Amino acid sequence: MQEEKKHKSGFVNIVGSPNVGKSTLMNQLLGEKLSIVTSKAQTTRHRIHGIMNDDDYQIVFSDTPGVVNSSYELHDAMMSYVETSLKDADVLLLITDVFEDKMNHEETLEKIKRLKVPVICLVNKIDLKEQKDVAERLTYWQKELPDAEVLPISAKHGFNVEPILDMILEKLPDSPPYFDKESISDRPMRFFISEIIREKIFLNLKKEVPYACEVEVTDYVEEPDIIKIRAVIIVERDSQKGIIIGAKGRQLKYIGMDSRKDIQKFVGKKVFLETFVKVDKDWRSNENKLKKYGY
Repeated sequence: MQEEKKHKSGFVNIVGSPNVGKSTLMNQLLGEKLSIVTSKAQTTRHRIHGIMNDDDYQIVFSDTPGVVNSSYELHDAMMSYVETSLKDADVLLLITDVFEDKMNHEETLEKIKRLKVPVICLVNKIDLKEQKDVAERLTYWQKELPDAEVLPISAKHGFNVEPILDMILEKLPDSPPYFDKESISDRPMRFFISEIIREKIFLNLKKEVPYACEVEVTDYVEEPDIIKIRAVIIVERDSQKGIIIGAKGRQLKYIGMDSRKDIQKFVGKKVFLETFVKVDKDWRSNENKLKKYGY
């Protein structure tokens, strides 16, 4: 009699410095855009779970904010997600890239070196450097993390992404699934809508303004033919509010139009989106306000 195949489940947590490609990798692995991807650092603020399901396994990927030295209460909240992801990982994916000489947050690297769980170190953006430079980075990380498996990848182009799944499945513990097998995330729909709008703010605006923004979806009404959404963009200053609205409301209109297109793709339905802007002074530095916005 053939032995029944055991089910595997576990948390595969993705950590690394800002802008090394953590969100791009998770989206590639899942084949679904769950995390914001822009060229600006520190775009991801939350810990976002993306769930991959198969008959024999469930992988709960966890995208985390880039590891930073704190300068706001918001950064402290972001770093708390990173700390948690080091503690509850069954497998850790450490992402670096060919431009990073060493991890900018040495304390986190030291914690990774002491982990008892399997670590896979992924050197990303190898398409942007010469082969000898890539080889030098691989040698460096193998020396830094002698117990880790080190793999060169290009998350953007999907190069070498497939073998990562095989490596993870080898290391995943036997366990029943943690979430319903139909789930793609543990986050509600409102969260992803607010993230899509926040991404468009990053793509349409420059400098500090996008970092001072938070998005709150206040209404989400699903009707037979349309979903009606009301979202409020929160900023810290009146001047920032003026920049987001723009001359004759043009900037806010562009953000709304871009957001609506992507939200419609995500929900698979026609969307009516209303966006407003309000000032909540110094929200990034206030612990109570951060809790209010889900940090």
